[in-house]
Formats: sequence, C-alpha cells, structure tokens
Amino acid sequence: MANHKSALKRARQNQIRRTRNKSVKTRVKNVVKDLKLAIDGESKEAVPEKLNAAKSFIDKAAKKGVIHRKTAARKVSRLSRLANLSSV
Repeated sequence: MANHKSALKRARQNQIRRTRNKSVKTRVKNVVKDLKLAIDGESKEAVPEKLNAAKSFIDKAAKKGVIHRKTAARKVSRLSRLANLSSV
C-alpha cells in the first residue's frame, strides 16, 4: 500500500477512474450486444437507429480515453459492415 501523501492520492484517483472506465466499457458491450440481437432478430427496422446509438456511444468512449480511438474505429467499422450485410 502507498505511504506518501501523493501516492495515496494517486491510488484514490486510480480507483475512481477504474470504476468510471468499467461502467463505460460495460455500456459499450451492452450497446454492441443490443445491436447484434436486433440484427439477428426480427426487428430489422430498428437496426439503423441502434447502429447510430452504438456508433455514438463508442465514439464518446474513445473521446473520454476509455478505449483507444483505433479500437473504436474498428468496432464501428465491423458493426456497420454487419448491419449492412443483414439488410441485404
């Protein structure tokens, strides 16, 4: 465990950031899962709006620094491709 005042503060900051990042990452996973279920399911008309919501949230997560920007771009690209293939 940290002993110095600055190290204790750093440990507190890391804990707060870890919980914040965890919630954002979980939300990204849930949005992606929701989109994939819509693609596989019968609700084909809901796919474009779910895709836009997923893109938006993934980009926000990248902007916050929770996920890398190239990881976000890769996720958005794969989801877009999947959604476009399902509509054909």
